[in-house]
Amino acid sequence: MTSLVPMTIKGLMLDPVSNSPIVVLKDHADRVYLPIWVGIFEANAIALQLESVETPRPMTHDLLKNFLGELSAVVHQVVISDLRDSTFFARIHVTSGGRSFEMDARPSDAIALALRTEAPIFVEQSVLDQAQTIAADEESDDKLKKWFEDISPEDLGKYKM
Repeated sequence: MTSLVPMTIKGLMLDPVSNSPIVVLKDHADRVYLPIWVGIFEANAIALQLESVETPRPMTHDLLKNFLGELSAVVHQVVISDLRDSTFFARIHVTSGGRSFEMDARPSDAIALALRTEAPIFVEQSVLDQAQTIAADEESDDKLKKWFEDISPEDLGKYKM
């Protein structure tokens, strides 16, 4: 049986070296942070939802949410499920018509959809064990900033598009 760690979004930031967006997940105890490099469009989709910005027309993740709603499908959770060759993988857990299934997804898309459907975000403990994470303490914000300045993307498991 795999162990799932509930996570929320700490925020979005830019990699100071590559200027690539990073979504930072944190556990509920604010003790572990997991950075995942994402594409600019996915970062924008996450940021728009975090900031409650309504667009004049549905963005891709809004469209997917609308489709799921019309089909009476419910997103129960998203799981960052694997880390292979420095690439994170995710699964979206859905129920529709009494049938449960999982769909493979990029973590950025899974997170953007989770935000829109208010589904919880989890990370497999095995992923946290493999990935470079940061453990927080009283000086966590300063420690986190320093850590991002000093570590290379290869050390963290850069999310590849």
